[in-house]
Amino acid sequence: EVQVVESGGGLAQPGGSLRLSCAASGFTFSSATMTWVRQAPGKGLEWVARISSGRGVTSYADFAKGRFTISRDNAKNTLFLQMDSLRIEDTAVYYCAKGSDVPPRDDARGQGTQVTVSL
Repeated sequence: EVQVVESGGGLAQPGGSLRLSCAASGFTFSSATMTWVRQAPGKGLEWVARISSGRGVTSYADFAKGRFTISRDNAKNTLFLQMDSLRIEDTAVYYCAKGSDVPPRDDARGQGTQVTVSL
């Protein structure tokens, strides 16, 4: 059974930083493409970033380029999202998911972690 558990969300000021983590279990993490998506209040799921298995090739949504960094630690079965230069519009629930589907299947993503960017 795929299990992913996000953590690290919280309150940040504009221009600040947060680092999200996603602990994975129930599948071969090192062989899986992993994805971060987010859902802002009143909006649908939005793709944020993706990292491949193997060489860890990354790709980002335009709004995330230059501010967010996705990475993985295969030894610890953990996915990360470093978020810098946060903006108020980054406020959302952030989910990690196994695979590259957007939106991800419900059974491939976790419960999410809330990120609030506010003065």
